[in-house]
Amino acid sequence: MAEVEAQNGVGGAENGSKVTPAVFAAVKPWLVVEAPKANDAVQFYKAAFGAEEVSRVNHPKRKADQELPLVLSAELKLGSSSIVVSDLTDDLSSPVKTAVTGSLFCLETEDVEAAVAKAVEAGAVSEGEIAEGEGACCGGRVGKVKDPYGNVWLICAPAKKCADVAA
Repeated sequence: MAEVEAQNGVGGAENGSKVTPAVFAAVKPWLVVEAPKANDAVQFYKAAFGAEEVSRVNHPKRKADQELPLVLSAELKLGSSSIVVSDLTDDLSSPVKTAVTGSLFCLETEDVEAAVAKAVEAGAVSEGEIAEGEGACCGGRVGKVKDPYGNVWLICAPAKKCADVAA
């Protein structure tokens, strides 16, 4: 194990000093959507999943009276987690230069049917029937919806035995 840690830079530095590992407080998925649709995406996540907007930074160079402002980042609180949504720009400071497709997220809830229905009402497309058992998240129940921006959301009510599986 020490050999692997040393190879990964965890065990110690070349000069013999110890490297202090970074401690992370959270992981925040960052969803990049085709511009200028980030504002619409934020509104969708609020309506579909009850997300709460925590902060927003608009692009300083776009004038609101000429065109829609681009969203550089909009942080949303979703349950006990956060996600960030932004418009895809060709700006040199942009974190990515192309949109990523095929992202998958899992939301846990006790009422899968109601959550799927709310997402569909807000503009998501239901993908298949609600599944239960071995084919679902942790053997519980799961519904799947695709949002208007290409992201897939699994809406899961895990079985009680999930905690035992992880142990």
